[in-house]
Amino acid sequence: MILVRHGQSAWNALFGETRVDPGIPDPALTALGRDQAYAAGRRLAAGAGTRRITALLASPYRRTLETAEIIAEVLGVPVAIEPLVRERVAFSCDTGSPRASLVARWPHWDWSRLDTERWWHECERHGPESEDSVAARTQDFVARMLGHAARSEVCVVTHWGFIRAMTGRGVVNGALVPFDFSAARQGRFDL
Repeated sequence: MILVRHGQSAWNALFGETRVDPGIPDPALTALGRDQAYAAGRRLAAGAGTRRITALLASPYRRTLETAEIIAEVLGVPVAIEPLVRERVAFSCDTGSPRASLVARWPHWDWSRLDTERWWHECERHGPESEDSVAARTQDFVARMLGHAARSEVCVVTHWGFIRAMTGRGVVNGALVPFDFSAARQGRFDL
């Protein structure tokens, strides 16, 4: 399986300059972010990873959906939404968009795993999402994927926090990260 961090969002661009949360909920990709998504798609099409990609799973945030849309266009593969791979909620960008507005924007995608209108953890009511919560989601996702026969042909468009929880690595926007399930079978995620 290949993990892809979404391309640069408007939030990433401003936060990168100031290190202050700019207060942008569910931001879109920047022009650079779109370029990063196309570059990731081209690397995948050229054979990055061990097998060709036959399906994309994407977090339900706009920045990951836009990244997945571009990669899907390059690869000619379907997209399914996977809420388990969403970001660890700690900043304004981690406030999502309601399910209905996302479905209206991307009506031909598989939304069956996103079953509530307000699917994200709400910081304003509950505080930041705990590391334990992200770790539990990561373990649930890996367990589910262990049962997926073609998991090596899946690309997951996700976030810095989720990739870090799965691999122990922090990565830049647009990065491709192979995931080795042999370590997951042994209960280890410290690749």
